[in-house]
Amino acid sequence: MLTKRIIPCLDVTLDRAGGCVVKGVEFVDLKEAGDPVELAKRYNEEGADELVFLDITASAHGRGTMIDVIERTADEVFIPLTVGGGINSINAIRQILRAGADKVSVNTSAVKNPDFIKESSDIFGAQCIVTAIDCRRNTDIKNNPGKTILELEDGTPAWYEVVIYGGRETTGIDAVQWARRAEELGSGEILLTSMDRDGTYAGYDLPITRKLSEELDVPIIASGGVGNPQHIYEGFSKGKADAALAASIFHFSEYSIREVKEYLREREIPVRL
Repeated sequence: MLTKRIIPCLDVTLDRAGGCVVKGVEFVDLKEAGDPVELAKRYNEEGADELVFLDITASAHGRGTMIDVIERTADEVFIPLTVGGGINSINAIRQILRAGADKVSVNTSAVKNPDFIKESSDIFGAQCIVTAIDCRRNTDIKNNPGKTILELEDGTPAWYEVVIYGGRETTGIDAVQWARRAEELGSGEILLTSMDRDGTYAGYDLPITRKLSEELDVPIIASGGVGNPQHIYEGFSKGKADAALAASIFHFSEYSIREVKEYLREREIPVRL
């Protein structure tokens, strides 16, 4: 059985010199969590399986990703590094991979131009292309025919709507259908973030995580809402995810990566210690 991956996520802004890791709730009310390079180094030493580095304001501000921060991070870590934020061209992908990243995460640019996934996958290989999908629950099923309806925890029927520009803009796109298309276009992984859960410490959004994990052949990285190791366990056992991404519980030293992995191993989830 393939081991499950634990992936700390560094959400970075350019609000101060050199970049700063931040964390908020539902993508707003951001508070500083530290220096990205120092945090990345710590996670590498703690036993993280991979790192995800997201420049969360690049698309909204219309700028490129912070190459210098990526280079400094890549010099300090020896585990796979995925970088996302403002990536909208083949040249940008090439620069980021040259800077030391192993994969790139595309989100807004892919929604606006789906062929960008195919083009980038054809050039760099599917293993390098992660499609990040940010979504929100939408209970208006009457006025949204053709959507993939899922049952929420309380039995409410809903569909999941893709949002872009860091959650600032809705699209009317069904997240399940978009994930299928991204896979068909050559995406090697899906990074799924439920905005309803982001930063809430309420656990992953299991209905959408499980749906994508069951429907797609590519790995699903669950993201948004981790408050404790039990939530990560549920992401694997109930959500059937291939990898678990978390931020706050690691950034603020509420749990170490080793603590989480030991908790999972005790519950027979295969992890690398």
